[in-house]
Amino acid sequence: MTHLKPGDKAPEFETQNCMGQRLKLSDFKGRKLILYFFPKALTPGCTAETVDLATHYDVLKNKGFEVVGVSPDDEKREKRFKEKYEVPFSLIPDETKKIIKLYGVWGLKKLYGREYEGVFRTTFIIDEKGVIEHIIKKVKTKEHTNQILALYE
Repeated sequence: MTHLKPGDKAPEFETQNCMGQRLKLSDFKGRKLILYFFPKALTPGCTAETVDLATHYDVLKNKGFEVVGVSPDDEKREKRFKEKYEVPFSLIPDETKKIIKLYGVWGLKKLYGREYEGVFRTTFIIDEKGVIEHIIKKVKTKEHTNQILALYE
């Protein structure tokens, strides 16, 4: 699991989103950022989480949030995911796992007694100055927007 904690400065990154646009953490200065990491596009849990955030994107934007998703998928799969579900925010394909490892969300997982390496589904909420406000490690995929907004009630 991540070595980061609330109050830490969020690690800077610079990359391309699945549509080929340059993107870096500092682009979001002055806005809150929901930076969420998911294991694999086009799978049930990741689709539920992303669709929930996409469906409520206007609500999140009105509350001052921007959203970016990161997975270890390739650009083609990520782009297909974005287009199929009409995701209005950036999705980052991180095949090299550079950002994933920077945020400490890659590691050994267990499922049905089998061990494998993968992404720990984790959401970082980063404030306007680039400082981590909250880290959600137990993501409720179908209710993720409500889970995030409940932190600010």
